[in-house]
Amino acid sequence: MDDRNEVVVITGASAGVGRAAAHEFARHGAKIALLARGREALERARRECEELGGQALVVVTDVSDAAAVEAAAERVERELGPIDVWVNDAMVSVFSPVKQMQPEEYKRVTEVTYLGFVYGTLAALKRMLPRDRGTIVQVGSALAYRSIPLQSAYCGAKHAMVGFTDSLRCELHHDGSRVQVTVVHMPALNTPQFRWVRNRLPRKPQPVPPIYQPEVAARAIYAAAHSRRREVFVGAPTVMAIEGQKLVPGLLDIYLGKTGYDSQQTQEPTDPERRDNLYEPLPDLADTHGDFDQKASERSWQLWLDLHRGLLAALAAAAAGTVLGLTWKKEKEAA
Repeated sequence: MDDRNEVVVITGASAGVGRAAAHEFARHGAKIALLARGREALERARRECEELGGQALVVVTDVSDAAAVEAAAERVERELGPIDVWVNDAMVSVFSPVKQMQPEEYKRVTEVTYLGFVYGTLAALKRMLPRDRGTIVQVGSALAYRSIPLQSAYCGAKHAMVGFTDSLRCELHHDGSRVQVTVVHMPALNTPQFRWVRNRLPRKPQPVPPIYQPEVAARAIYAAAHSRRREVFVGAPTVMAIEGQKLVPGLLDIYLGKTGYDSQQTQEPTDPERRDNLYEPLPDLADTHGDFDQKASERSWQLWLDLHRGLLAALAAAAAGTVLGLTWKKEKEAA
């Protein structure tokens, strides 16, 4: 695919990973539809994208509303053209023990973080399937495979997204469709969600170290959108969490029960007047980065190696060939 002038839809584009992904596509000259609830933050993201060389369209959308997502897709194709890439990223969460969660909170997190992905996928498929082309990128998480305490609603939604996406892939294979679906699983990221997530913990929430900047996630999303990868894992901690869940899930239950509370909190007490974005956007808190710049890494060597594994395999094969050639030469001379 020629990524110049491709049409890209990004949900959750007003902040964090979604906003960083919009920047990354803009650097490559894409036409980007920015979907989220808050117009003010989306307008700032639009200006940033245009300064980077892209074209951006603001479409105020609550992804928990299927009709609104479908209307957004119609507008995008009418104003920007056929959609090439659809990135599902919008999310909300609650930091709370299960015993303190409210039923309506589970409902809201599920509507946005799971059903928002379903509605976005349906809107994308409606347009991509007849053309037999296009890529859907689901922004996943290590928590889609390995749950942690205090984020049961978010973990449940991410698990559900993986199940939904796996079913869809089977159907696309059955139909012989060339529409691609990929999931990019993220590590802890320095995004504004920790400023505005609903929080019942005694101290301020934080991403579990090691922490990465959202630009690392954005590069992975861009790469996944232009490859045929089933899944992309970002950061060594993501790989360790997913593989560890396969091998020693019971030990991880015990380990996370002991460490998972403190590791998700700073030493600062929670502000009793703290606002959250569970039901309404908070544009004054929306940005690409969160509050952990000094602790966040700007690159992931694991991701670089993963995305360049074809090159590495070729180099390894060449090195092996050279060693075999020299060995054969020495044996021939000795004979």
